[in-house]
Amino acid sequence: MDNFVKIEKIGEGTYGVVYKAKDKLTGKLVALKKIRLETEREGVPSTAIREISLLKDLAHPNIIQLYDVVDGDKHLYLVFEFLQQDLKKLLDSVKGGLDEALVKSYLHQLLKAIAFCHLRCILHRDLKPQNLLIDREGHIKLADFGLARMIGVPVRTYTHEVVTLWYRAPEVLLGTKLYTCALDIWSLGCIFAEMATRRALFPGDSEIDQLFRIFRILGTPDETIWPGVSQLSDYTSRFPKWEGTEVGNVLPSFDDDAKDLLSVRNKIERNGNTTNSY
Repeated sequence: MDNFVKIEKIGEGTYGVVYKAKDKLTGKLVALKKIRLETEREGVPSTAIREISLLKDLAHPNIIQLYDVVDGDKHLYLVFEFLQQDLKKLLDSVKGGLDEALVKSYLHQLLKAIAFCHLRCILHRDLKPQNLLIDREGHIKLADFGLARMIGVPVRTYTHEVVTLWYRAPEVLLGTKLYTCALDIWSLGCIFAEMATRRALFPGDSEIDQLFRIFRILGTPDETIWPGVSQLSDYTSRFPKWEGTEVGNVLPSFDDDAKDLLSVRNKIERNGNTTNSY
């Protein structure tokens, strides 16, 4: 680590700490993700291994670039390109809301990045404003691939303390073990709405509250609109029956094109083309 000078701590989580740093050789700013090893009996945490292996194969302008992996004393350092802030901090700091053109640009860039991942059979699984990094030139990039998975591979349910509830797809809340592209598209739709309104679309405070917030807007799902939903482990026929509402009633600030985009997404998914997030 002698080649880097730490400037300040910019983040912290279960994985360790993230620092803003400078490369002594190039003078370039980087982000150093410091991974704790001493808490892992088997060495490097699985999230770090997954992130390293996936990012090596995901070279895209809207996906964070991993420059290097450096082994240190009881720590592993991932050296990333540095971006000024994340989308969550931007949304919290802009009083009047994001410019409509910027929202459209961010959405377009994110869709390209997600499509790039999905075409390579990779699900991000943890899309949220905190994991979307931005710079002053209007670029936005996907980051934090520690929970990413290959499409169609059965896996354990999310660790609830890690994944932000507000962006979790309904099939995950209902106990599915087989994740599809719909999971990321759902999260991105929630982020799109939040960029346009500066309010979280489904700010639940528990899993059942999260489900009910979704049901109130989209309607309580049944076999007619979501074939197979009754077979999910956490589904019950005793859920309250909500009819749902129009997108325009929930998001009045959206222009017609934005409302049409969300409506088309729902129609496509209800026809089964993306396998849920009804």
